[in-house]
Amino acid sequence: MPTMQRTLSILIPVYNEKSTVLELLRRVESVPLPVAKQIVIVDDGSTDGTREILQGLGDRAIVILHERNRGKGAALRTALARATGDIVIVQDADLEYDPADYPGLLVPILDGRADVVYGSRFLGGPHRVLLFWHYFGNVIFTLITNVLYNINLTDMGTCFKVFLTEKIKAIPLESERFGFEAEITAKICKRHLRIYEVPISYSGRTYSEGKKITWKDGFSYLFCLLRYRVLD
Repeated sequence: MPTMQRTLSILIPVYNEKSTVLELLRRVESVPLPVAKQIVIVDDGSTDGTREILQGLGDRAIVILHERNRGKGAALRTALARATGDIVIVQDADLEYDPADYPGLLVPILDGRADVVYGSRFLGGPHRVLLFWHYFGNVIFTLITNVLYNINLTDMGTCFKVFLTEKIKAIPLESERFGFEAEITAKICKRHLRIYEVPISYSGRTYSEGKKITWKDGFSYLFCLLRYRVLD
């Protein structure tokens, strides 16, 4: 009896990325994978012309428009509700994370070892040299995560997170903005899901180039890590 082909749902939250979103989509479409692809893009209230670009994609992707900016977490919940693949991956639209890393990210799930895979920027992959304090913040919040949840991650805040769909859809998600990264990490740890990390490349942006996460979002990280250690 033939084996049913597995499908990867690629969830892409977008906010004001008109200069990168088409190139990102081209890279997603062109990366060779041993699974089928479903692309789900959620425009989170863009005001720079991104929405008009996405509305012209036709059947290249499922496109959903938020009427106002609600945050990355809200956009991912919307995308996840439309995901039909048995695996999902989170992909930002700003070209910091390269879809060429998908094959390596999928291996631990496809061979049955993992429920969740994190792509780590700090395991030796090539990366652009950027801001020390941004790097330091990632180290601190990853350390707090490891202490609170008794794990040994190297990169809690990575965008590249891959999940078995049935596992992530069973987790209630609440965060509206970047707190999603801390919330989902806390909740998968409390459920004792099998987590793997693999090295990825990283082409980070500066704030002048459009980077959106700020020091204020660090408070969301800390709040979520502490809150979900006690509550769920």
